[in-house]
Amino acid sequence: MLEFGIRSRLVGIEHLGISDGKAYWNLAPEQLTMMALDNGDAKITSSGAVAIHTGEFTGRSPKDKFTVKDSVTEKTVWWNNFNIPFDAARFEKLYIKMLHYFKGKDFFVRDVYACADPRYRMNIRVINEYAWSNLFVYNMFIRPNEDELKNFEPEWLVLNAPGFHAVPEEDGTRQHNFSIIDFTRKIILIGGSGYTGEIKKGIFSALNFILPHQKNVLSMHCSANTGKQGDTAIFFGLSGTGKTTLSADPNRKLIGDDEHGWTDDNVIFNFEGGCYAKTIDLSEEKEPDIFNAIRTGALLENVGFRKGSNEVDYADGKLTENTRVSYPIEFIQNIAQPSLGKNPKNIFFLTCDAYGVLPPIAKLTPGQAAFHFISGYTAKVAGTEADILEPTMTFSACFGAPFMPLHPTVYAEMLSKKMKEANVNVWLVNTGWSGGAYGVGDRMSLKHTRALITAALNGELDKVSYKNHEVFGVAMPSSCPNVPSEILDPRNTWSDKDAYDHKTQFLAEAFLKNFEKFSENANAEILAGAPHVKMHAQ
Repeated sequence: MLEFGIRSRLVGIEHLGISDGKAYWNLAPEQLTMMALDNGDAKITSSGAVAIHTGEFTGRSPKDKFTVKDSVTEKTVWWNNFNIPFDAARFEKLYIKMLHYFKGKDFFVRDVYACADPRYRMNIRVINEYAWSNLFVYNMFIRPNEDELKNFEPEWLVLNAPGFHAVPEEDGTRQHNFSIIDFTRKIILIGGSGYTGEIKKGIFSALNFILPHQKNVLSMHCSANTGKQGDTAIFFGLSGTGKTTLSADPNRKLIGDDEHGWTDDNVIFNFEGGCYAKTIDLSEEKEPDIFNAIRTGALLENVGFRKGSNEVDYADGKLTENTRVSYPIEFIQNIAQPSLGKNPKNIFFLTCDAYGVLPPIAKLTPGQAAFHFISGYTAKVAGTEADILEPTMTFSACFGAPFMPLHPTVYAEMLSKKMKEANVNVWLVNTGWSGGAYGVGDRMSLKHTRALITAALNGELDKVSYKNHEVFGVAMPSSCPNVPSEILDPRNTWSDKDAYDHKTQFLAEAFLKNFEKFSENANAEILAGAPHVKMHAQ
């Protein structure tokens, strides 16, 4: 048995349940990069970042994500297509099989934290089969210093073995890849997939159970930043809505780009110590912070290269549109240190409405905020596929349904309570279409969206009059600095008013249809926040 690197006081790999092998413990990024290169798994790019391919899977596999069903989870987890039950006895057998898989191999161990607020810190030990997976863990989680490592005792264990394939008929999985959480034993098993996001979202899913259920902390799938006056803004949004872009503000410090908690004493804290950004079509002009963070120490996934060079071609989506980069949050210049914010004042729900129905910005009541939070609406447009003429409507509860073990109304009611106590303004922001649906109207100007958000943050929208949307009931401002007043009511931007009314009715009915599965658990205030469709004439 050989071990290398800085170890915790529980030093032997026998303690991990692995009887033989070579453990590389808490290696520096430079060492991990060199080992990945030496093994032929990685390539150095012209920026100094290392690039790898994650293999068969270039994204998460939500149908293969399971939760052990036992006395801890049976009556608390909301069992559905994302929270799929797994037998505890089969988990134990699979866990032992994975430990045996590591026997005699070189592998990588890393001790890290989640949660920047030390009151809620989670100690995590991750065992990786590959050096580059261990580099991802280093980049994405909070890094203990050397003294902390010497006294580190893990609360959670993650086993990550892309080369280990389950046998479904024996192991109880759907296919050879899997991600399984056991909340009783505090173990996460990830096998058969090299996609690093499974590690990140495994821990996120665990926190989304533990913090609201056991600590009374609201967990959120959002970005956050803080202003010069100490006010915090929170940005919820699904992929493509502008969450990363709009939270990057030269006048505000970034707390984090993806996962946060909200405590009883109104502290907003980052769960992570790094960023995991999409890179498809990335440019320095569009996303300077992300572009300049891709340097030595960053890990690029599944990108293409310009012919005959090691220069990344960010427009290359042949392998996947989900090209990614991970890097420590310190690679971004304008950040909050530590990754904490106080005094939350504004929440933005970002939606890319390809139907052109929703206003550019609207103020929400607590009930409307909870309704839209549970709905998690956006619309995706496959612009590269000529045959797709209509947008694809998407609802993802709490803007992150695949990672939410509890019923969505649990998170929504916590959000409503905290919102009222902190006197927070909640805004619905449409970054999608105006003047018509996709194919007819135009995409909302980023310049105008930024101006609307800046006005909300500066309190300028507190000084204007509002009118309520006829169907959705949200309050639309009559004016905003640096934004044409005529675009603030979306109906005004359509030349065919009847077509707008028809599309509005269509979208409102879709919202109500989606919400049917939540209505039984929703309180009266949330139900009152729903749109009011017009009755069809008999």
